[in-house]
Amino acid sequence: MTLEHEDTGWEHYADKGEIYTPQNELLATRTLYHPHVDEQPFTRSLSGVQIPKGVNKVIIKGHDLVHGYSDDVFVYEFK
Repeated sequence: MTLEHEDTGWEHYADKGEIYTPQNELLATRTLYHPHVDEQPFTRSLSGVQIPKGVNKVIIKGHDLVHGYSDDVFVYEFK
């Protein structure tokens, strides 16, 4: 999972990324425990994600400590 956020330090940074189905079912969360001020964008693994049968796309959402969930989401469609 790759996120980009204007981390400024411990008070304001991206603290998690989540994967959802189009029906808004949470599939997985990757918690981020520290800011990535000088590493943008940054990529972190998220293994063991179980995609339900029949789901042909997922939605990736970022979250930060100050603003909550970003309005910008990434939709990944399976071929």
